[in-house]
Amino acid sequence: MAILFKTTINEKSAFEMIERSLSGAYQYDGYLNIVSDGGETALSWSPAMDAEEFKAEVSQILRQTWDAARFWVIYERREDRGDPGGTEIRNAAFRLTRGYTGVIVVTLSLLGKQDSANDLELVFVCFEQDFQRRNFRVRYEGKPIPKQD
Repeated sequence: MAILFKTTINEKSAFEMIERSLSGAYQYDGYLNIVSDGGETALSWSPAMDAEEFKAEVSQILRQTWDAARFWVIYERREDRGDPGGTEIRNAAFRLTRGYTGVIVVTLSLLGKQDSANDLELVFVCFEQDFQRRNFRVRYEGKPIPKQD
């Protein structure tokens, strides 16, 4: 059983990390995925899109998410710690929150084109109510989550 929800960061740190990554000279491929009761949406950083345009789209989506679900827990995923995959964390977060209404799970991956040294992978688990966020953290944070077949 893997511990999927272990490294939280606050919103300020997350936005600073995103800003630093997208404002630097480092070259990335970027992906943003949103999963909610309404379905799944993906945004990829197309070759024709510059960093500012991708950052603007990510910012807009995160603002819309904030408007719908203001209580966030943000997990940072890193390869060098041997963290489970971002998709695995996202899928588990969505599965485990099915008892709550209005949950939105957003994953942002900024993967270096040259190497993985500066990769940034964040999973935002966004709730409509604070008690939902607290309950999720108490039940799952730092605890092994059994795989579901």
